[in-house]
Amino acid sequence: MHEQIRRRCVRLGKMLLDTGLTVRALAKATGYSKSTVHKDLTERLPNVDLELSEEVARVLAYHKSVRHLRGGEATRMKWMNEHKKARNT
Repeated sequence: MHEQIRRRCVRLGKMLLDTGLTVRALAKATGYSKSTVHKDLTERLPNVDLELSEEVARVLAYHKSVRHLRGGEATRMKWMNEHKKARNT
């Protein structure tokens, strides 16, 4: 693995721990694709820094456990905004 990729994996892992962002938000913040960020954090990072990858895995597991709640909240907000628009028109 190239040194540049190793550094990117560690940098993304530390950013995830510092900010708590989701993979999509982290990808948007860094300019990498969601697929690249996910692959770096789940597949490449364990080969680079095992301890960091275990901490990252815990954060990713938490995000996975609450994703249905985030999706439901997003849908609720969407319909609330639609209802407000309909009332104002």
